[in-house]
This record gives sequence, structure tokens and C-alpha cells, in this order.
Amino acid sequence: MNQMTNIAIVGATGVVGKAMLEVLEARNFPLNQLFLLASERSENQSFLYKKEKITVQSLDAFDFNQVQIALFAIGSELTKRYVPEAVKAGCVVIDNSSTYRYDPNVPLVIPEVNADCIADYVHQNIIANPNCSTIQMLVALKPIHDAVGIKRINVATYQSVSGSGKQAISELITQLGQLLNGKPAKSEVYAQQIAFNVLPHIDEFLENNYTREEMKMVWETQKILADDRILVNPTAVRVPVLYGHSEAIHLELMAPLSVDEARATLRQAPGVKVIDDPKKQHYPTPFTHAIGQDKVLVGRIREDISHPCGLNLWVVADNIRKGAATNAVQIAEILQQQYL
Repeated sequence: MNQMTNIAIVGATGVVGKAMLEVLEARNFPLNQLFLLASERSENQSFLYKKEKITVQSLDAFDFNQVQIALFAIGSELTKRYVPEAVKAGCVVIDNSSTYRYDPNVPLVIPEVNADCIADYVHQNIIANPNCSTIQMLVALKPIHDAVGIKRINVATYQSVSGSGKQAISELITQLGQLLNGKPAKSEVYAQQIAFNVLPHIDEFLENNYTREEMKMVWETQKILADDRILVNPTAVRVPVLYGHSEAIHLELMAPLSVDEARATLRQAPGVKVIDDPKKQHYPTPFTHAIGQDKVLVGRIREDISHPCGLNLWVVADNIRKGAATNAVQIAEILQQQYL
């Protein structure tokens, strides 16, 4: 392992930024110095890292010459403003927003899937973190794709409100309290009430009537697997769950794959844990299995009774950990060990 590294977390007071701090500590990342950055209104807040208090600094005033790697967890508009500053200073940026994901000169990386692409950071000193739903889906599907090939992916997501940030978490909790006390629920983050409800709407609608969240899964899957022939048909749904995303995935494979073969393949795959015993009612759920975990959990593995080369999976993961923070830190680990 190379020399100790200076790292900045940009957006350190947000949901993903806080998780990045936790993951760096949990994985014992070889840090020399850690900088926590946020807007001026968050300046002087402090967080513990290995029992040491670290004070949040203003992003506006920070000199990126002090760090080798910056983990960005802020919105796209601020990302467009500050990433060029970091890159100009010689810092490698690992960006969690969608800003650079579709840039052909920026690698889009899931370490369990295409870690070799990290080497391409040299083109712009930027590595993009994929969308949370894409990450968990492709960690589960890559070993199956390697085994027999995937022709088509039909996927419906069941995404928790934490994917929309702190305000959405607060809105769900507030609405539950309002409704349980006989009061009308007030919606500000979402177009409709999320408490006791399901919204087939994440991000803006595009001209093809798919949402941007759905199209992210199409674009990112093809880029990460380096195969634009793979067809993806997604429906992204917001559900009244605080943390953890779930996906019902229906695959059309290039060749048949039995349930036993699929289970064996997935059990050997990096980053995957199989929880699948129908007789004992064992299957993964966000609350019971995913929260605080870094693995992608797979269950309900079964052959598609409507297609000779079909396979169905239920895939669950912590969207803040593996779907964002952990994936970024895993990229940073490989970057630090192999390239810096």
C-alpha cells in the first residue's frame, strides 16, 4: 500500500457525506489527514473520526492543493462549480452526482464490476460513482452476465426516501405523524404524499415518458458493462421506507441458467450475499438485512415460468452505503493502492 493519503469529503454534513466518514473509519482507510467540507452555514460543526474531533470547513475557502483525493457528495450545480477547482489543483475527484457519469472520458466505476476502468481517471482526474440503483443491480448481475450473458433486463425499483436526502426523510416521518394524529399530510419534497403511499416517479419525466432515474439505469448499465446491446426496461418507484433500496429484476439470458447454478454463481461473487431459502421464508429486506451493510443481498431466485432463458431475482442494498458512500471509498482504496 502506498503512502498515507490526504482526503476531503465535500458535502460532509449530508446523508452521504456522513456515511463516507463512517465507511472510511470502518474500513480503516490509510489516511494522513482528513478534511470535512460543506457550505458556510455548516462551518464549525464537528464530527468524530477515530475519537478525534474534526471541524467542518467552508468549501468556498478550501485549497484543494492540500489533498490527493476528494469525495464529492453535493448536488450537480455545486459539483460543476467546485470539481474543476479540485482537478486544477491536481486532486483526483470521486463524484457521487450524475454530472460526469456520461462523459466518455470519465470512468464510471463499480469496483466489483469494472475496477480496471479506474485507470482511466488520468484523462480528467475524475471518477464517477454510478446511481445507487445501478450499483446494486450490476453487482448482482455481473457474475450472471459473465456466466451466460444477459440480453434484456426488466427491473422495477422500490427506492427509499433517503435517496432524496435529509428533507425527504424528515417529510416521511412528519407525514406519518400528521396522518396518525388525524391531520392532513403536507408534501413539499414529493409531488404527492409519500406516507402510506407509493410513487412511480423519481426525478423528472423525459420526452419518452421515462423518468431520468429510470434512464440512468439504462445509460449506466450499458457504459459500465461496455455493451450497448444490453436492453434495460426500468420502472423506478419511491416507497415509504427510510433506508434501503429493493429491486425486482427479470432477466432474459443468452442461455438457460438453473436456480442452483445461479445461486452457486452468486455465492462466489464479490460483494454479494445470497439470502434465499423459500421453505424457511428467508429472503432479504431493507430493514432486516440491508441497513448499515455493504454487501448486495440477493434472494427470490427463480426461473421465469414464461421464458426458457428467463431468471428472476430480488436484490436489496443500503442505498447510502453500497449505493453511494461505500462504492466511492472502495474506488478511493484502489486508486490509493494502485495508482497514486
